[in-house]
Parts: sequence; C-alpha cells; structure tokens
Amino acid sequence: MTSRPVAVRLQGVGRRFGTNPALSGLDLTIRTGERVAVLGASGAGKSTLLALLNGSLQPTEGEVELFGGTTARLRARQRRELQRRVGTISQDLDLIEQVRVLHNVNAGRLGEWGTARSLISLAWPRPDDRACAAVASVGLEWAVHERTERLSGGERQRVAIARLLLQAPELVLADEPVASLDPTRAAEILGLLGAVNPVGTLVVTLHQPLLAREHCTRAIGLRAGRLVFDEPIERLSTEQLDELYARA
Repeated sequence: MTSRPVAVRLQGVGRRFGTNPALSGLDLTIRTGERVAVLGASGAGKSTLLALLNGSLQPTEGEVELFGGTTARLRARQRRELQRRVGTISQDLDLIEQVRVLHNVNAGRLGEWGTARSLISLAWPRPDDRACAAVASVGLEWAVHERTERLSGGERQRVAIARLLLQAPELVLADEPVASLDPTRAAEILGLLGAVNPVGTLVVTLHQPLLAREHCTRAIGLRAGRLVFDEPIERLSTEQLDELYARA
C-alpha cells in the first residue's frame, strides 16, 4: 500500500533562544491524516515545535519542510501561501475580545480575501452561509453577534475552532487547547478539532495522556527539547509516560 503524503518533515532540527536550546537534534516525519499528540512537561519544547511547524519560527539548525517546501528557503509570498494551508490555535487563542464572534470567525478567510474585502469585513461583518455554518457546527449559533469577551473560556475556544473551520487548513496545530477544561469539555474540544478537516493532519500538545489515547493515533514525547519516544498510540506504555515526566 502506498504511504500517505508527507505533511511535515524535520531533519536535524534545533532551535536556540540566545544560548538556551529549546529543541535539539529533532528528526520527525508526519504524514497526511495522522493525529499526533505531543506530550511532555512544561518547558519541554512543545510550543517551539508547533511554531516551527507553522513557519512562524525558523530553526537554528536543520531543516523544516511543510508539504514539500523548506520553510527557510521560501520567499515571503510563498511562505504566506504555505501558511494558509496551516491552521493554528495558540494557547491565548489569538482572538480579538472586544469584537463580535463573527469578526473573529471571518478572520479564517483573510487568506482568501483581498485587502479591501478584509478591511470591509472587519468594519461591517456580514454573516453568510459558510460563516454561520462554522459557528453552528461548534454549538454557538446563538452567539454570532455576541461580543467575544462575554463568552466563557470554553466558548472562546469554540470560536477559534470555528475560525479554523472557515479556513479549512490541511494541517491543524493546537497548543494546549484543553489545559483549563474539565474532562468532558476537553473531549468535546478535541473532537471538534479532529472534525476541522477529517482527512487532514492534526498535531496537538497535551498534558493528558488519557485524552491522547482517545483522540490521537500517534504519540511523541519531548523532554528538555529532545525526542524520547515516537509511538503508535496503542503501543504507548505507562512506563514510557512515567519516565517522560519523572525526569522532566
């Protein structure tokens, strides 16, 4: 059977901030359609890895390839085109709290709209079928015209996911998307992330191995910026997890 196309490849990747190494000697290949959980204690390099994967950060050593293109060698326009294929939910969600939900959801379309239409949308957002469907799919149809700051933390996360649904990225990156949620809400959010593009690729950083087992097909363990395991989720052992966190 032919292997699925490569979405992400890292070869000998390292990233330093000043003299401090955040990632070192990382070799990693992620194929289209995989659901990958990145596990590790705080400071292990998980957020740095996601920033490398979406092209917002460049490696100090090695090469990062997204969909066959080496990010460091791309021109600015090529990098923007590539990043349109990648959707990211950061820990702070990158939402504008003072505007309506529709404003934030429509931000998922800025890559396909020209400058003039984008500016008009920010000033006078108009709901359309796609935007309303994205909001409804995350259970927030009642909140299309609500100010985002009035929503709960879990509801704001759903707004960020609706934005991704409108963007329809091939690669979804989520940095600790359920850290502050109870188990039921966390499972709902991970289910929604998996539905953003059912045939696309998901990479999510987590602290909860149980959620990784339920929602992912593969687990990567990082400790002090180095890869300590890379396993199909069904082969991930309690001993590996104990070692990952015990020595963090």
